[in-house]
Amino acid sequence: MGLQPYLHLFRIRALPTSMLLMLLIRMPIIASGVVLTLHVVSELGRGYGAAGLVGTATLLGTALGAPVLGRMIDRYGLRPVVAACGFVSCAYWVSSAHLPYPVLLMAALPAGALVIPAGSIARQVITALVPLARRRAAFSLDQVLLEVSYMIGPVVAIFVSTEYSTSVTLTAMGIANGVFALALLYLNPPVRSPGELSGSAGPSPTLRTWVSTKFVAALSIAMGGAFVLVGAELSAIAALRASGDVAWTGIVLAVMGAASLVGGLVYGVASRPASQLTLMVLLTVFTMPVGLATQNWWILALALVPMNVLCAPTLAATAATVSELVPHTVRGMAMGLQDSATRLGLGLGSPFVGFVLDNAEPGWGFVTAAAGGLCFAAVGAILSLRGRRREHTAATSPRQHA
Repeated sequence: MGLQPYLHLFRIRALPTSMLLMLLIRMPIIASGVVLTLHVVSELGRGYGAAGLVGTATLLGTALGAPVLGRMIDRYGLRPVVAACGFVSCAYWVSSAHLPYPVLLMAALPAGALVIPAGSIARQVITALVPLARRRAAFSLDQVLLEVSYMIGPVVAIFVSTEYSTSVTLTAMGIANGVFALALLYLNPPVRSPGELSGSAGPSPTLRTWVSTKFVAALSIAMGGAFVLVGAELSAIAALRASGDVAWTGIVLAVMGAASLVGGLVYGVASRPASQLTLMVLLTVFTMPVGLATQNWWILALALVPMNVLCAPTLAATAATVSELVPHTVRGMAMGLQDSATRLGLGLGSPFVGFVLDNAEPGWGFVTAAAGGLCFAAVGAILSLRGRRREHTAATSPRQHA
């Protein structure tokens, strides 16, 4: 096992520049939640509940908007969508520093719906540029870069907010969104391969023809993965508070991110990669016993390594599965639905595990996150089995009638 598959990716024209740009675009998007929370609490004088409402509205808007934006990319191409989203994001974040809370709350949902769909675009570009045999490594690298965004974006945003103010940070985020959108408009990476462009004439297939049980199963597993990951993060923070090790929170979160990064790199070059469902089940299996290691920060950090090693591979396997299950003419919408499923998993996991943490020991948060993930995995397994049975029936029916 070596890094040769990744070196091949850097030789594909336009791919390295596109992935670097997606890394930059994701940073302000990822940092937006913590900056909005700090802004609402510190500069607007509201509570954490009010800040949570803004975050929920933004998350809901993104979940609703992702498949619509994907559909628009399928129909009209990348540039019109990026231009609209870049303009709205720039205007929203620059003006949000000056908006009163009620207006900020009302604007959060439409602004969330028109966030630049960086994750969906990245996966479409990979599918268009990378040969099928190398896509696993490409999707894994994309997840690794996503982890880098999570490790850098919030840290830079918090530093600027504490050194200056959240208003300065929000304004800078707005300008960054505008600049990165212009860069993406200029680069205009392909979301269709040359062969797909030459054969894309004709009406788009209806939902019934491509939203199969296997596709829904992949989305269910994506929701479960997000549920587990947000639940584990919340539980880790709660455990550190309970043990009096809050000062080590940044180190523990950094260990989690580094473990996921390493797992993504290894998965991308593995000779016999596990399936999406297998990775999801392993993720839950390694999450459940973490609840027994909440006594101090370094034991907790070590216990979190195995489950986080499986984080990026699970997400990368989901992207690869979705890209293989849908026709290229609806790839944007399919990737948008994947984003929506992930955000719904985050939206469900946060309050569900949070309720458990409010009423039980932190260790039970890990158990709850794992149990919820297993439920989503079970749904995915059942749907996958039904899909295989239907394919088998369809394949044998002509023989029976012959």
